[in-house]
Amino acid sequence: MSQDKKQLTRQRWLALLESQRIDFDGPGSEEFWSPARDCASRDELRALQDAKLKVLTPFLYENSDFYRRRFDALGLTPSDIQSVDDLSQWPPVDKKEMVEDLMANPPWGTYTTHDDALWNERGWSLFATSGTTGLPRVFRYSTFDLAQWRWANARALWSLGARPGESVFLVVGFGPHVWAWGVSQALAHMGVPCLSGGGMTAEMRCNIIERYRPTVLATLPSQLLRLGRVMQDMGMDPAKSSIKTLFTGGEPATGVSSTRARLEDLWGARLVEFYGCTEAAPHCGGYSCPASSRPGEPVHAHLMEDLQVWELIDPDTQEPVAEGQRGITVCTNMNSESSSQLRFIVGDYTTFDSSPCACGRTHVRAMGGFCGRADDLINLRGLKFYPSVIEEAVRAVTGIGDEFDVQIETRESGIDVMTVRVEHVDHESPDAVALAVANAVQTRIEARCEVEVMAPETLPKTEFKAKRIFDHRDQG
Repeated sequence: MSQDKKQLTRQRWLALLESQRIDFDGPGSEEFWSPARDCASRDELRALQDAKLKVLTPFLYENSDFYRRRFDALGLTPSDIQSVDDLSQWPPVDKKEMVEDLMANPPWGTYTTHDDALWNERGWSLFATSGTTGLPRVFRYSTFDLAQWRWANARALWSLGARPGESVFLVVGFGPHVWAWGVSQALAHMGVPCLSGGGMTAEMRCNIIERYRPTVLATLPSQLLRLGRVMQDMGMDPAKSSIKTLFTGGEPATGVSSTRARLEDLWGARLVEFYGCTEAAPHCGGYSCPASSRPGEPVHAHLMEDLQVWELIDPDTQEPVAEGQRGITVCTNMNSESSSQLRFIVGDYTTFDSSPCACGRTHVRAMGGFCGRADDLINLRGLKFYPSVIEEAVRAVTGIGDEFDVQIETRESGIDVMTVRVEHVDHESPDAVALAVANAVQTRIEARCEVEVMAPETLPKTEFKAKRIFDHRDQG
């Protein structure tokens, strides 16, 4: 790679991104932060995607060894991918490829366009995947990315209802994970005060809500349940608190109807969702809109198609699926200096609908939200399902606490057995609870499970991203 070509393609890419950053300094209307982008026609969105791809592919080729090697191995050049229609020539990139690249090129890998020179000159921050399925993948971001992040997330948070005059209590630890950082930066850009509750006990957080009266509570769904119950134990009523909006991400929430109902009843507040992934930042990914929380409207999350190309593919064949059919998400990120990606497999199951939304936005919607990542799929005696299906069943049962988990093991007989562990509340019969949970699970996955009903306060309390499934089977 010649330094001249690297620099020239970077300059062209950044100039294009900056020219498209409409309504950066403030909202263009009361309803939409960037009406020209949020309400663009489908033809306008496609033309913008095509224009970006023409500039993106040479930028990736000249600035990322990972992408250069992949282009060369496929016998392609950047000029072969000039439009969305051309993307089919590019096999999707999976996490395994990134991990292999990272292991061969520690500590950063070569799958981004952020090198040491950029890090030393205009570096902003570093984020990493959780590493729950292997080596954490790291992503460095620049100050240019920070501006893109603030603008894109401000558009999403505006859709969720965030406005100056509100205040947000952000109950997430500021580790090397993108969600809290992207949210807090966008809120600061919007002029919406944000108080961090990271590092506090649940009781301290409840006292913060009672004393300083924030109007928005932003955290994981499992934390929302936990905080609500702790408030009740402290003699407070979360439904009578200052909280009017529950803003969540990191775990399925709005798409799990029983969890959504439980949270909204507990807090007397509206639940909205903010979805994304580390690899396709800086951008939120998917977000709720006013129509998604109206009675009678289907739950959905909008995706920003002027910033990213979203596809659904069959997880087995990797072929595209038709609109309205379920598949896993694939993202081409066109909003970053450091981590633009071509057809990265995010891997969340959903269905797409590109028809106009009642809110006025024209961008495609993920209908029903996102039910789980392909990596999380459980196979029990030939039946395949997601943890969110078990959560839907358990949350619909009355007389149990908020914590539960699922233990899967192979018995001496060679049969795989799933045990759902729940806590009963004091006035409920454990036998009745066990029967209700078993029936609810069987109705949803057509398989029997064992149920262990435990005393209140027995299961570990959720303090971060909830881990519900413990699969003890031999994975070899």
